[in-house]
Amino acid sequence: MKQRIKSHICNPHTIKVPRLVVPTYVLAFGYCAADSFSAGYRQWNVDATAKPPATDAEISQHKRATFAALDTLLWQTFASVLIPGGTINIIVRASRFAMTRSVFATIPASFKTWAPTFSGLGSIPFIVHPIDGFVDVVLDNTTRKWFKKYREQ
Repeated sequence: MKQRIKSHICNPHTIKVPRLVVPTYVLAFGYCAADSFSAGYRQWNVDATAKPPATDAEISQHKRATFAALDTLLWQTFASVLIPGGTINIIVRASRFAMTRSVFATIPASFKTWAPTFSGLGSIPFIVHPIDGFVDVVLDNTTRKWFKKYREQ
């Protein structure tokens, strides 16, 4: 969850500091790639000590490590970067739109400027678990089923 918060700290600030958008997403996708490599490496090492090389078990070891890495890459990309980024963007835009309405005419300009940013940041703790669950269900019903069928071949 810490990485997810780090990768989306900039999202509400896109209007305030637009030059941070690309580096923040590079950092977030870099984290996804590193975590994916780590998952594949862990899966590889679990099996490498127990089985002799150059056997059918090694091929299976390659598949398990590859599928672990791909599954982690998909999960991290969707659950940590794409869906939360889009969700926070919608929340910030909706807050910014609400601040332009006449109901908020008497509110100071500095509040109108920063309220959308804080609403985006404040939404992070509330969107994490529903997004994680959604991505788990989607992957369980799509790629994880496909990986399982391919792995058993």
